[in-house]
Amino acid sequence: MEYRTLGNSGLKVSRLVLGSMNIGDRKQFAQIGGLGLDEARRLFDVALDAGVNMIDTANMYSYGQSEELIGQALRGKRDDVLIASKVRMRLADGPNDGGASAYHIIREVEKSLRRLDTDHLDLLYLHQWDGQTPIEESLTAVERLVAAGKVRYLGISNFNGWQIMKTRYTARLHHLSAPVVQQVYYTPEARESEYEIIPAALDQGLGTLVWGPLGEGLLSGKVRRGQDVASTTRQGTDWPEPHVVDRERAYDIIDLLAEIADARQVSIPRLILAWELARPGITGLVISGRTEQQLLDNLSAPDLLLTDEETARINEATQLPAYYPYWHRIINATDRPDPAEAPFLDGYRQRMRG
Repeated sequence: MEYRTLGNSGLKVSRLVLGSMNIGDRKQFAQIGGLGLDEARRLFDVALDAGVNMIDTANMYSYGQSEELIGQALRGKRDDVLIASKVRMRLADGPNDGGASAYHIIREVEKSLRRLDTDHLDLLYLHQWDGQTPIEESLTAVERLVAAGKVRYLGISNFNGWQIMKTRYTARLHHLSAPVVQQVYYTPEARESEYEIIPAALDQGLGTLVWGPLGEGLLSGKVRRGQDVASTTRQGTDWPEPHVVDRERAYDIIDLLAEIADARQVSIPRLILAWELARPGITGLVISGRTEQQLLDNLSAPDLLLTDEETARINEATQLPAYYPYWHRIINATDRPDPAEAPFLDGYRQRMRG
């Protein structure tokens, strides 16, 4: 297992992080895994044996049950693993049961600590932007938790590029703890993070971890054109994610991935994860699996090195358009490329050439 520092911090994190949204069975989360304690323990053992050193969860996963089961499964192993959780999403109907206010952040972190049976979170994410709470308030609340030893590092997730910059600037202005990592949705079918979000992270020294690297099951190999999707898979239920703008394009991408994977005699998930690990600005991926076999296959992704031809075929088939101001910059101002967006400009240029 390879380890990388998390952004501009000194924290070393494995390139593959174990996700836990499939642990627990409360409400709609039952349809995406519903794993119990014994199954969670086994998956944790497999992941830790492979060198994974971070478990990723959130207070909203099975409405706290995921954290409860993680706390039980990690008893006696807490010092061997980093735990990341999240706060911001609405958990109940009260006016303060969601958001990034100081009230909600501090209250929910205290609850997470009790459920996880630990005295601190190694990483706390603001799970989504809160457009009604001043970011100064959110950052000050996190600073209080850091000062109390209850949180070690701050991350952000699902932020726009300008929100990343506002958060970083505000933290610097007020001498508060700044985020060291972001978590984003990024797949061959959904590369929108390349427009602003990953370049902003590169510019600001943030690490980038990818959630849903298999498109929440869309790219698992079980979703194919003209075929019914099994109800035992997430995409065979009424799970609302991901939002797919062009489903025919998605099927075309899946067909290409299947062709390359078959030629290499590997699974589609392993191929996708290998491609994502090699993308510019990607620190690591949050992976999981319903079964030990699925998890082991995902854990083998770093060992798969794609050829230049395979990479070029995937890149070309999945390249997004050069929206403004990228097309204007490519036509008129390529003499001084910014290092943060330079890794992506050639793809836009090739798309413009047709």
